[in-house]
Amino acid sequence: MKVYFIGAGPGDPDLITVKGKALIERCKVCLYAGSLVPEAVVAFAPKDAIVKDTAVMTLDDTHAEIVAAHKRGQDVARVHSGDPSLYGAIAEQIRRLNKAGVPYEIIPGVSAYAAMAATIGQELTIPEVAQSIVLTRMSMQSTSMPPGETLDNFGRTGATLAIHLAIRNMREIERQLIPHYGPDCPVVVGYRVGWPDQLIIRGTLSDIRKKVRKEKITRTALILVGPALATSIDFKDSALYDPKMPHVLRPVVGVDLVEDINT
Repeated sequence: MKVYFIGAGPGDPDLITVKGKALIERCKVCLYAGSLVPEAVVAFAPKDAIVKDTAVMTLDDTHAEIVAAHKRGQDVARVHSGDPSLYGAIAEQIRRLNKAGVPYEIIPGVSAYAAMAATIGQELTIPEVAQSIVLTRMSMQSTSMPPGETLDNFGRTGATLAIHLAIRNMREIERQLIPHYGPDCPVVVGYRVGWPDQLIIRGTLSDIRKKVRKEKITRTALILVGPALATSIDFKDSALYDPKMPHVLRPVVGVDLVEDINT
């Protein structure tokens, strides 16, 4: 028996991995976060499977279900949104599984930031503009941030920021990031990316808060910030396909031709 932590992706059932889908199709127990994972994903479960929405359950409740399945020798599909390694709350589950001697495996999924980049049709790492992505969130009443992990500190890097769980803190995002990125820095907010009712809002650090408030978005949103998000930007081509930049699979253009002539 094994517990499979499966990343279901951001919402579109077609974005689950082949491996994740195959495991859901054969596991006799399926526990999924119903507030973030669409029912279409767990519809892959066998007809006789135990399928439960964990949105109303506690950690003790879900662990009890897993232990019971372990005693019955039944595999468990523990389905999370996005990729379970990012804000998936699986660390505390794994700690309990290790203590109980229950084996597990993590199946990665498409993260929300990757799905959002695809939705807006942009690359997040632009040559000489931004070559790093910071995945972060903001302090909440339930969970604080470690010392040093602040937007102010991350903003000093100029990297592309993917800010989770912070849609209610737009004013603070504006306050901390404008000094580093400027008021005209592009911002994109994605609400329920991958779902039928997804909404993409574009703006800048100076006006995005008003646009979000107008749409009355208060949850289930991801915020991207950074100069790489500009829809029109002048940048240097990547060296990846530059004919003057050789690598092991592609010698410098002209050099190999000369060698052929000499031979």
